[in-house]
Amino acid sequence: MEEVRARVSEGGRVSLPAAYRRALGVNIGDDVILRLEEGEVRIFTLRHAIENAQALVRQYLGEGRSLSEELLAERREAAAHE
Repeated sequence: MEEVRARVSEGGRVSLPAAYRRALGVNIGDDVILRLEEGEVRIFTLRHAIENAQALVRQYLGEGRSLSEELLAERREAAAHE
């Protein structure tokens, strides 16, 4: 996607162009995450942040493992012993 120029308005507001909102799947009222990296601002959705976190964890777990299923199994076992 090409770069666009935006103006910072009162209160430090910057509007995202409609094409960018569509590309990100962002709607009015949605939360986004801003990250400052090396003098640049990155904007991404919560969904994208969760997908990135899942991908990071997955590389250490390997395929076929589910931490949530393992946690549930541990809780069930602990409850059975109470």
